Amino acid sequence: METQHFSIQVKAPAAIVWETMFDDSTYRQWTSVFNPNSYFEGSWLPGSEIRFLGSNADGGMNGMYGVITENRPYEFVLIEYQGQILNDVDDTTSREARQLIGAREAYSFTETDGTTTVTIDVDTADTYAELFGELWPKGLAKLKELAEATAARSAD
Repeated sequence: METQHFSIQVKAPAAIVWETMFDDSTYRQWTSVFNPNSYFEGSWLPGSEIRFLGSNADGGMNGMYGVITENRPYEFVLIEYQGQILNDVDDTTSREARQLIGAREAYSFTETDGTTTVTIDVDTADTYAELFGELWPKGLAKLKELAEATAARSAD
């Protein structure tokens, strides 16, 4: 397991970037780079379970689930993973699931002069490090595009 770090600067206030990242409709857009049918179920509130899902080739759902351990609006969210989902079934016993349990994913937002730096720190199993090393920058680029378009519309 290694912790990967990703960061991007977005020309938009932290509140807009936050809403773009966590609102259901825009979440589905920026996370489509991970899975074209990506979505979440649950809440971003502290102590809440959250499930990250996407369809697989068999028509079932795969993903991960965890608990929001910290949420400071417009500043920080921390997720601790508790298992994976394979073909609609929660899995905590397979080798892959055991690697995921206890992994953390943190989102930080720092705003300076109307530009927000989004930083992602994510614990990743070694077998997925290369894949996520390619996908996270693409997802953050899409988040940037969406948030900057929203900021431009709200400035008009």
